[in-house]
Amino acid sequence: MSGMSARTKARKRALDVLFESEVRGLPLDGTLDERLAAQEPPVKEYTVDLVRGVTEHRSRIDELLSSYSEGWSLERMPAVDRNVLRIGVFEVLYVDDVPDAVAVTEAINMVRDLSTDESPSFVNGVLGNIVRNKATITA
Repeated sequence: MSGMSARTKARKRALDVLFESEVRGLPLDGTLDERLAAQEPPVKEYTVDLVRGVTEHRSRIDELLSSYSEGWSLERMPAVDRNVLRIGVFEVLYVDDVPDAVAVTEAINMVRDLSTDESPSFVNGVLGNIVRNKATITA
C-alpha cells in the first residue's frame, strides 16, 4: 500500500472523529480516546496527529476559515465541509511534509465522496484562497 493511500485513510478517520465529536457537542478530539481504546479498526498515528492538531489550533483555523470562506459562516457550512476544511487548513499551515496541493486535493476528494454537489468547488475555493495567502497568514 502506498503512503498516500494510508494517509487518505487516516484523513477519513480523522474526519469521522471530528464530525462525531462535534455532533455530540464534545471538544473536537472528544471521541478520539474512545477510538484509541477500542482500536477497531486500529487508529493510525496520522489520524491522531490530525485530530490533536486541529483541536489544538482550532481557534486560529476557524478564524481563517471564517475570513476566507466568501460569506459563509462556519455554522452555515455542511458539517462535513467544515471539518474537512479544518483538516485541510491544518495540513496546509502545520504539516510540512504534505504539499499544499495534496492537502487541497485530498480535502476535495473527501467532500466529493461524502457531502453535497457544491462542496468540492466550495472547498477548493476556500483552501485555494488560504494557500494563495499563506505567506501573509504565516508571517
